[in-house]
Amino acid sequence: MSFKVLYECSKTGARIGELITAHGTVETPVFMPVGTQATVKTMTPEELIEIGAQIVLSNTYHLYLRPGHKLIEKAGGLHRFMNWPRPILTDSGGFQIFSLGNLREITDEGVTFRSHLDGSRHFITPEKAIEIQNSLGADIIMCFDECVPYTCEYEEVVSSVERTAKWAARCKEAHRFPERQLLFGIIQGGIFKDLRHRSTKQILSLDFPGYAIGGLSVGEPKNLMYQVLDYTIPMLPDDKPRYLMGVGSPDCLIEGVIRGIDMFDCVLQTRIARNGTVLTSSGKVVVRNARYSEDFSPLDPECDCYVCRNFTRAYIRHLFKTGEILGLRLTTYHNLYFTVRLMDKIKKAIKENNLAEFRDKFLQKYGYEEKEN
Repeated sequence: MSFKVLYECSKTGARIGELITAHGTVETPVFMPVGTQATVKTMTPEELIEIGAQIVLSNTYHLYLRPGHKLIEKAGGLHRFMNWPRPILTDSGGFQIFSLGNLREITDEGVTFRSHLDGSRHFITPEKAIEIQNSLGADIIMCFDECVPYTCEYEEVVSSVERTAKWAARCKEAHRFPERQLLFGIIQGGIFKDLRHRSTKQILSLDFPGYAIGGLSVGEPKNLMYQVLDYTIPMLPDDKPRYLMGVGSPDCLIEGVIRGIDMFDCVLQTRIARNGTVLTSSGKVVVRNARYSEDFSPLDPECDCYVCRNFTRAYIRHLFKTGEILGLRLTTYHNLYFTVRLMDKIKKAIKENNLAEFRDKFLQKYGYEEKEN
């Protein structure tokens, strides 16, 4: 299990890497589809392989609540349980727990929370989070951290940084299978440069095989997120993978790679698909809108996925208007395919040393200046 950089862009911080895990090799930069509850919504494992997904993400919090990590362990681990032969990353559940608001209580020892399902009371410590992930058997697991809202005051973020560092040390100590599960440390610090630097130094001192940047894409403007990346990434080692958590819009993928990020995940692709919105080379299309009722063109004329080769906007709109499940499946398939292919194009641009030019052309055609700002 190792990581090495194969190619670096001479004009930006972008790089192509090879991450070897117990269930296969991942070429980075990579986008990880999110399979929260051991499934990427509406997609079969075979379809994910068909579109080129190299690795998927599952959620520790949700799998702990149901069906339970011990049941999944009895089933032979998460790979066998969900019939996914390629690598899996599980997050620690920290973000979901801290999103519960007044349903949870944080101390230095851990977090007490009430289940969003039935109100039952639970207590998760860093050791418990690692125990759950050890049972799930993912190839990459994450430290338990404290993710605070974008609006937090400085002193609250200081407390979060210190607690995250202490918990990271406890996670590393509790990890039972370092030879087959890569444990990544998570950097916090909000939007404060000195706290990002403090957190980075603390987490780096524990010498993890990979590092994640957490606490972004939580409501802050994108330009502020990019500023945080600009002064955080240069502190990270070149020979270990860098993971930007919860980020996956097309513009952020490109900007993240330019700054040296290797791994991304996001629910955007599957979430907006269920609302009838698709990503295309010319921007987002809300295919359920009436204007597409007689549009017999594909979702994206420049896309060669199964959906775009076989179905029209008018037909997919019809599926949504009639409540047919196939509509959700087709838009999800397309959005994930579009994103995986975008990562392929980014890698090609890195090899050709023109990623900045690729970004400018892509964003201009996508219409970010008008639609996203």
